[in-house]
Amino acid sequence: MAERPTVSDDLSPVKRALLEQRRLKAKLEAVERERHEPIAIIGVGCRFPGADGPDAFWRMLMDGVDAIREVPADRWDIDALYDPNPDAPGRVATRWGGFLDRVDLFDPRFFGISPREAETMDPQQRLALEVAWEALEHAAQPFHKLAGSATGVFLGLGTSDYLQLHTELGDADRIDAYLATGNSHSVAAGRLSYVLGLHGPSLAIDTACSSSLVAAHLACQSLRAGDCRMALAGGVNTILWVDNTISLSKAHMMAPDGRCKTFDAAADGFVRAEGCGIVVLKRLSDAEADGDRILAVIDRKSTRLNSSHL
Repeated sequence: MAERPTVSDDLSPVKRALLEQRRLKAKLEAVERERHEPIAIIGVGCRFPGADGPDAFWRMLMDGVDAIREVPADRWDIDALYDPNPDAPGRVATRWGGFLDRVDLFDPRFFGISPREAETMDPQQRLALEVAWEALEHAAQPFHKLAGSATGVFLGLGTSDYLQLHTELGDADRIDAYLATGNSHSVAAGRLSYVLGLHGPSLAIDTACSSSLVAAHLACQSLRAGDCRMALAGGVNTILWVDNTISLSKAHMMAPDGRCKTFDAAADGFVRAEGCGIVVLKRLSDAEADGDRILAVIDRKSTRLNSSHL
């Protein structure tokens, strides 16, 4: 049986060429739209000094609350280690920082982790698990549907204070089978994927102070490329040992009053702080199709915020 002629068969070569040109142009435009598609933020989780969640953090920002305080006694003895002279050997040139309360608390069994393993897990891994879970709850994502999903994890972190604590104690008998995995940056991201059963990309990112921003950037790229359909992006940091602060003091990088004065003529250093923040991301078209609550939109030109949903 002969095939029926198509409309284009009746057209002249010039008209067929024009149709093909239009088709290729439409295809190229579709590819460009996908490359730059806006990304929706559909959930937020955070633990910051003075704020245990996004609502508390929003109120703190609106009220202009300063959460910087003196180094708490459970980190190091600030009276013994402080010296205003940044060149003083073995001393810190600041008394200040942004610290979380009770960073030692963790419910390992909730995440299927034994208490013995949790003992040598970096609190950064513990915080990442808790805050990622809270972010997904905030995004109203059903956990039973996450396992096997194309969801990516992009986690920024760079310090290893907990591992340093074990090293400084100098007791090799304290090293167990969980110390290596419990303090590896790659495992911090991989553990999130493993616990939630996620099958998307899983990356630990260390670009120093920009780690969280780079994590969000890579998550947006991965979503637009189709590597994942949803992504967790953010960062975590804890300050558990004094060595890094001593080194930064020697570099004259610490603000004596514990206050950043960015772009100010009076700028004289920065203040260290700890916390964890994670956002849940989807392509805007997917978030709209899924009926997700959209808190903000990231696109090439701007970030649009819907504060009424926070």
